[in-house]
Amino acid sequence: MTLRTLPLLDSVRLPSRRRAADRAAQRLAVLLGGAGVLHFVTPAPFDSQVPHVLPGSPRTYTYVSGVAELGLAAGLIVPRTRRLAGAAAAAFFVAVFPANLQMAASWLQSEKTSTAMKVGVVARLPLQIPLITQSWRVYRDAR
Repeated sequence: MTLRTLPLLDSVRLPSRRRAADRAAQRLAVLLGGAGVLHFVTPAPFDSQVPHVLPGSPRTYTYVSGVAELGLAAGLIVPRTRRLAGAAAAAFFVAVFPANLQMAASWLQSEKTSTAMKVGVVARLPLQIPLITQSWRVYRDAR
């Protein structure tokens, strides 16, 4: 028997992983809930993120993604749905990455966008990675 297989250590580690997953779920819920509300309060910036190759109105995609973010936030808050919402949030963050790329491309080409905003939109791209990994942590470790 090794230290890694001792039942006592597993029982000590598991609750701390669950607590970490609970905290990650709460942080993600706040982020997704806030972003979801913004999709309805100020939709224009989100409209500009919709890749031009998608059919239909960008506003439709803005509203649909806002509803999705609010639903994910609610799912992450409720312990019973937290695990499923964690997996769905990870998939969502992967799925919206092309919109983040579209926004970066648009802002970098625009003369109206300040240098600080251009730096910010590019710096935001790698931040998708911790959003995905934290969502996956919730999926993996939630009760």
